[in-house]
Amino acid sequence: MEINTGNTAWLLLSSALVLLMTPGLALFYGGLNRSKGVLNMMMMSFSSIGLISVLWVIYGFTLAFGTNDSAGTNNLIGSFTQYFGTQTKFIGEEWLFLGTGTGIPTYVVMVFQMMFAVITVALISGGLSDRLKFSGWLLFAFAWFTLVYVPVAHWIWGGGFIGSKIKALDFAGGTAVHINAGAAALGVVLVLGKRIGWPKESFKPHNVPLVALGAGLLWFGWFGFNAGSELTVDSTAAVAFVNTQVATAAAVLGWIAVEWLRNGKPTMVGASSGAVAGLVAITPACGFIAPLPAVLLGLVAGAVCALAVSLKYRFGFDDSLDVVGVHFVGGWIGSLSIGLFATLQVNSAIEGLGASEGLFYGGGVTQLGRQALASGIVSVYSCAVAALIAFIIKKTIGLRSDAEAEVAGIDVAEHAESAYDLSPTTGSSTGGAFAMAGLTPAGTKPTAEDAPVSEKVAG
Repeated sequence: MEINTGNTAWLLLSSALVLLMTPGLALFYGGLNRSKGVLNMMMMSFSSIGLISVLWVIYGFTLAFGTNDSAGTNNLIGSFTQYFGTQTKFIGEEWLFLGTGTGIPTYVVMVFQMMFAVITVALISGGLSDRLKFSGWLLFAFAWFTLVYVPVAHWIWGGGFIGSKIKALDFAGGTAVHINAGAAALGVVLVLGKRIGWPKESFKPHNVPLVALGAGLLWFGWFGFNAGSELTVDSTAAVAFVNTQVATAAAVLGWIAVEWLRNGKPTMVGASSGAVAGLVAITPACGFIAPLPAVLLGLVAGAVCALAVSLKYRFGFDDSLDVVGVHFVGGWIGSLSIGLFATLQVNSAIEGLGASEGLFYGGGVTQLGRQALASGIVSVYSCAVAALIAFIIKKTIGLRSDAEAEVAGIDVAEHAESAYDLSPTTGSSTGGAFAMAGLTPAGTKPTAEDAPVSEKVAG
């Protein structure tokens, strides 16, 4: 194999950009959360990096993208042996796309797709904040990754029936990532139940600058997510890059316009959430549509998702950080947009994949129907299996933390840490400067209160 150094370097860089999105997600979700649960929220993202990376290299990649199974089951699952973790013979292999060499080692594609798996699992956690046992989260993440993400990734990208039979398109993960994660969050939320006090009590974001920082890192990393999904450095990658920017920018405007009209004021949280909604919506379509339709898509996604986040109050499900309203709804909008705006002028591979151009480019409603069918299949499957997994965990090791821990703060209960030191910064009448320094004044006998405490727990 002759390595194409440009393509390989771009995909390695894109892999690093996509990895950065998960810590960015941790900051985004963490800022949206209450202060007493921010570390637990962030831990769910960071633990996904650890758990899913290992599972992916052992069996995830081969089951999602393996093709050498002779039993004729490749419509549903990949190979059990081709890229299994003990295999090393594919180290020097070249990754092929539509039978054409890319000049990229298969191992580079493996690590790129690893980062997709990591963030898809992490996305689900936003709906479950403040009340999920960390042990329950780890078990759920393991089971859902194995039973849902891996087969769905195969169905869409690995030669499975959604891509090969239905001919639905998903450039970078609108269905495989966002609809998949959003539907799973809904399934778990229905089993997990509402937070204590919701919706009567205030559950406002505790740190808006953290939200904005997280959204900014997601936006930055998303260029690797979307443009990197072309694998090669070409004109389609360039269009995907441009579409990612303009759709996200338009979605910021769409979201804050709805806020302005509805509430009288635009907010930083709204602008940040609008950016994420735009990123979600453009993901499946970024390599198939032109920039002006991408702007329209962003405006629609920002406005619709701003309205959709209120559905949880109407239907009574406590999706803490609006995974359903942003990722599920935004993913559907993006997937359907392919059936409206996909064009061979942007990506000639549409024809090679057996798909059709969109309605507004002379393709009729065929591709729109394909996109709706694929999105519906993933929605039902992911939601149902996620709910089943959550129910089994609930009946075995337990899914939800106890009420006392939830009220006091799940960070301390689950991790023996707290995010912020809220102790007084001035001297007190009982110790003054000595107390501030953690010292006992001369001639004073130590008391039980002077006993060492964990430095991880603030205050």
